Amino acid sequence: MNLPIITTRLLLAYALFIPLSLSISVQAEEKLNVLFIATDDMNCDLGVYGNPQVKTPNLDRLASMGVRFDRAYCQQPLCGPSRASIMTGLRPDTLDMHTLAHELREKNPDVVTLGQLFRQNGYFSARAGKIYHYGNPKQIGTDGNDDPATWDERYNPAGIDKEHEDKIVRYNKGKGLGISMAWWDPVSKDEEHTDGMVASKINELMKEHRDEPFFLAAGFFNPHCPYVAPKRYFDLYPLEEITMPVLEEAKADLADVPAMAILRDTKNWPYYFDGVSIEEARKCKQAYYACNSFVDAQVGRLLDALEENGLMEKTLIVFWSDHGYFLGEKGLWYKRKAFERSARMPLIIAGPGLSQNEVTKKPVELLDLYPTIADICGLKAPDEIEGKSLRTLLKDPESKEWTKPAVTQVWHNPEAWGYSLRNENYRYTEWLEGKAGRELYDHATDPEERTNLAEDPSYESVVADLSKQLQGYVRLKPHKRK
Repeated sequence: MNLPIITTRLLLAYALFIPLSLSISVQAEEKLNVLFIATDDMNCDLGVYGNPQVKTPNLDRLASMGVRFDRAYCQQPLCGPSRASIMTGLRPDTLDMHTLAHELREKNPDVVTLGQLFRQNGYFSARAGKIYHYGNPKQIGTDGNDDPATWDERYNPAGIDKEHEDKIVRYNKGKGLGISMAWWDPVSKDEEHTDGMVASKINELMKEHRDEPFFLAAGFFNPHCPYVAPKRYFDLYPLEEITMPVLEEAKADLADVPAMAILRDTKNWPYYFDGVSIEEARKCKQAYYACNSFVDAQVGRLLDALEENGLMEKTLIVFWSDHGYFLGEKGLWYKRKAFERSARMPLIIAGPGLSQNEVTKKPVELLDLYPTIADICGLKAPDEIEGKSLRTLLKDPESKEWTKPAVTQVWHNPEAWGYSLRNENYRYTEWLEGKAGRELYDHATDPEERTNLAEDPSYESVVADLSKQLQGYVRLKPHKRK
């Protein structure tokens, strides 16, 4: 007699359960967004990396949300090959790309890039600014060396830093701005500058596509030269507080270095250009720091937008630079060197379910970003990629399972090239497989790499072991070597 009542109640409960279970299922399958933030030529002279002089409150904020990688290294300290490697998960030797030439698809027509992988898996993929190589500032406002297959949409803003290049102060004696000692500090709004426009566009896209999975790439041009930022960021760094290395001591650092290690720097040492004074270099260092703080402010705008759109809990955030940068250390300027300051750059990753406010000192490579992002987002990366997912370190920053070294190469021409291996203790470098010299630095006692131990008999076994490890990474194609 009670059966109909029980059946009715069961049917009612079942009817209520169906939408609830479907809701849980949909939530479980919800795709994780990606906010991919790139900076150009940014080294680790940042508050978030322990330099109290350089103010980076928003990178501090991001690091508190995730994992800061203290030993992250590029595959080649030059924009073009570094960025191509990041976006493909392949080493420069595999891609056969070692210059700034626009040749990714010409040499690798079937490669599946990172953004392309997300497009293939139902994501909206878009960028604003520089992700692949651009001639900076010459190609600002254009597609540069971009790869159309990576994106659904592309945006190329150009601000007053590009439109008013005549106002930029130059110390490099009539040379162009692409490699320059040059600066400008206009009284201006962030949004008037190219990087401010990049942040604005990404925030706009974030809002437009918040109801669908997205891969959004914000490509900032700063702090690449010329060093241009609103004046208020320059004001953060009084010139009298900017210090420069003593040149006599800087020169002594290079006494035991193979000639090929500083091939591009010896002609006009110090500071790369003939006649640049210490005070002019000091002004450029101030401007570089100002640009770092300007980029930091744009990162803050991106983080604010994630929060405002309710996206923070379902977005993986990856912040990176393409390589490091010298600012007068050893009397050197720029990148394209195998030293720590050129090969190392900032890397911070934050996202749901990952460790928070943690630091790892394990050596990692930018090459590892592709498999990491794919892994965290549940996508299958191509079998041929050469990096390794950082998931282990994002869960346990001190994991003993991570033993892979980081390898950086430098290629100047077929007669001048080298490879550098970094593990937790040492940096070891060979030029022309040792025929043009070797370098070994013990980072436990010499983090500034001032004393080359490669010829020290007490380190003979260390050199032999690291040389053997490095050999497996020397895959330069025959037409690139002599």
